[in-house]
Amino acid sequence: MARTDHGKPEFMWHTILFTDGDCWLKPDVIARALLVAEREQADHVALTPGVTAQTAWAKAWHLAFLISLTNWIAGVNRDGRKSYLGLGAFNLVRALAYRQCGGYQALRLTVLDDVKLGLLLRRAGKRTRAFIGGDDVECHWGATVPAIIKVMEKNYFAAIEYRTSHVMGVTLAGALLWGSAFIGPFTGSLAGGAPAVALGVMGLPAWILARRLGWSMVGAALTPFIFPALLYAIVNSAWVTLRQGGVRWRDTFYSLDTLRRGTLR
Repeated sequence: MARTDHGKPEFMWHTILFTDGDCWLKPDVIARALLVAEREQADHVALTPGVTAQTAWAKAWHLAFLISLTNWIAGVNRDGRKSYLGLGAFNLVRALAYRQCGGYQALRLTVLDDVKLGLLLRRAGKRTRAFIGGDDVECHWGATVPAIIKVMEKNYFAAIEYRTSHVMGVTLAGALLWGSAFIGPFTGSLAGGAPAVALGVMGLPAWILARRLGWSMVGAALTPFIFPALLYAIVNSAWVTLRQGGVRWRDTFYSLDTLRRGTLR
């Protein structure tokens, strides 16, 4: 990476940090992210948010969320051709790369603008590195499961690009898979027990992540059982958006037709 006359990496002098207003950053996290960017020759560094969860169930939700991101994180860190990721808690972007990819002007009607910033950067040929943020980037929202469901009313339907058929498919598949994990063992067959084993195995990555975050193992043990709440949150997001005919975002109401036309795909 080019260096300035001061001997500092160019990245350190020309970067933009996008972070949510309710996030607390450790004093040295930006400096460490800049060093990673220099070492990895990256244009973009993203960190997952930590949360101040007040209940074990809320911790289980967050662990399930992190598990769902592992493939995305691995993809961008391996420079996967179609992999991208952005996170509202911490998107550190080289200013030149931000301008070259079109920036937020191209995302003005994209509700998941933090995630789709990563897509813009990937399409512009830029390199992303993503990491588990933990308490380096701590967000003060969604301390309980009902609060998380409320916060996600705006996001989950947007993540499926406002496609009702996708909501129905995800919900049906999720309900069948999760339900079979409990009904299957009573069939007495190996095939019937497999879903239960698969569900239980999910506790292993949750346990690893809980240790990484310094949490007790209670949340990890509950992680396989949080998925009905996740499915409900998806359905609730779709229901609320369809009922309202759009979403209230940045103190403005946007119609569903407007959002569908403006979503970056």
